[in-house]
Amino acid sequence: MESLSQLALAGGLAWASGIRLYVTILVVGLLGRYGYLDLPSALELLQHDWVLGAAAVMALGEFLADKIPAFDSLWDALHTFIRIPVGAFLAWGAMGDATPAAQLAAAIIGGMITSGTHLAKSGSRAAINTSPEPFSNWTASATEDGLVLGGLWVAIAHPAVFLVLLVVFLLLLAWLLPKLLRFIMRMFRRLAGRTHDPIALPRN
Repeated sequence: MESLSQLALAGGLAWASGIRLYVTILVVGLLGRYGYLDLPSALELLQHDWVLGAAAVMALGEFLADKIPAFDSLWDALHTFIRIPVGAFLAWGAMGDATPAAQLAAAIIGGMITSGTHLAKSGSRAAINTSPEPFSNWTASATEDGLVLGGLWVAIAHPAVFLVLLVVFLLLLAWLLPKLLRFIMRMFRRLAGRTHDPIALPRN
C-alpha cells in the first residue's frame, strides 16, 4: 500500500506540475510542513521557508498571468523549460524510498506525464486565445485551478482511484494532442500567411 501511495504521489506531482507548477509545490510543501502529508526525504526541501515563499510569489504571478489572453500562452511557452524538468524531479523525489532504478524510471515517466499535461494546457490555451473575449480564458484558468487542487487531493487521499484516472487521462491525451497540434500548426500557417501577404498598391 505504501508503494501505491508513492506511485500516486509521483504521478500526481508530475501531472499537476504541467498545469500549475507553483501551486503544486506550495500545496504539497504546506501539507508536509503542517503534518498532513508525510513527504519522502527527497521532497522535504519543499517545506523550507525559502521554497514556500518563492512558490507563493510565483503562484500569485501565475494566477494573474494565466488570466490575460495571449500573455498566458507566452507564459506557457517560457515554462516549457521549467515545468517539465521540475515535474520529473518531483516524481523522482516522490519515489525517494524506492531503489535508484525505480526513482530513475519515475523521473522518466514523470517527465513524460508533465510534458503531456503541459502541452495539453498550452495547446488548449492557444486555441481559446483565438477568441477575442476574455471570459473563456478566465473560465479555463479557474477550471485548471480546481482541477489541480482536486487532483492532488485524490492522489493523496485515494491513490488507487487517482492512478486509474491518470491512465484514463493519458489515453485521452494521446487522442487529443495530435488534434491540438494540428490546430496550432494551422493557426500559425494562417498567421504567417497574413504576415507575408503583399500589400496591394492602389491603381492609377
